[in-house]
Amino acid sequence: MRYQFIQQMCRQHRVRVLCRVLGVSPSGYYEWRDRAPSERSCENTRLLIYIRIAHRLSRERYGSPRIYHELLAQSVPCGRHRVERLMRKYHILAKRRRRYRVTTTNKPGMEWVKDLLDRAFTPERVNMKWAADITYLWTQEGWMYLAVVMDLYSRRIVGWAIEPYLTDDLPLKALRAAIQVRRPPKGLIHHSDRGSQYGSKRYRDLLGDHGMVSSMSEKGDCWDNAPVESFFSTLKREQGEVFETRDHARREIFDFIEVWYNRQRRHSTLEYSSPADYESRHALAIEA
Repeated sequence: MRYQFIQQMCRQHRVRVLCRVLGVSPSGYYEWRDRAPSERSCENTRLLIYIRIAHRLSRERYGSPRIYHELLAQSVPCGRHRVERLMRKYHILAKRRRRYRVTTTNKPGMEWVKDLLDRAFTPERVNMKWAADITYLWTQEGWMYLAVVMDLYSRRIVGWAIEPYLTDDLPLKALRAAIQVRRPPKGLIHHSDRGSQYGSKRYRDLLGDHGMVSSMSEKGDCWDNAPVESFFSTLKREQGEVFETRDHARREIFDFIEVWYNRQRRHSTLEYSSPADYESRHALAIEA
């Protein structure tokens, strides 16, 4: 530590003066300065470069666990604790999220259904269980509201819609998009909270028209829809929830969901695969 301090201060003070004050010899300092870096130090330097690249490519969204799995996928030799230690030492951090806003509203006399999901968030295949919810995003032009539909098998966002107003049409657009993309079989369980948008007649009719079975969380219990809540938390932490304009928010949300989250982001509950890769790999395994 004393030699490192001398190296940092040698442009401001003479080396001999610094050595005398710190009680070391100038010859010892020069020997330390000219010594070749250790093999361990070189390995850490190389690994740090890979860490910084992976962190940058994740748009600063990954913490140490996902950086570690990303490097493993690239066949970069590393250990989980070593990656964590280097990221902590050099202040390489994942983005953090900000605030909270309630989007669930209830209307008197609305018909509710039972919770058929019962927090069983791991179906055996795709298109067995979907979960839906709504969240907010702030822009300098005002609020934007995002509705999503997630396939719980792969945590993939199979339908979504974003609008400046929270109306019954918003989740309907997300559900229609999901139906168009996935063509789900009859009997699929569709789970949501007890927001008035999901209890509306139009929404329930659309579910019925496609043979879906409605399920709703218990009143005021966010854990009953935890995977979608986790997605929203990830979105706001990694992408942010404040945008310059509404058009900017639309572009960024499209990029986050369709380019990043569904196809690239490593998910801890999916063996650190992306939702698309997880579906593809397990579909091949079933066919085999």
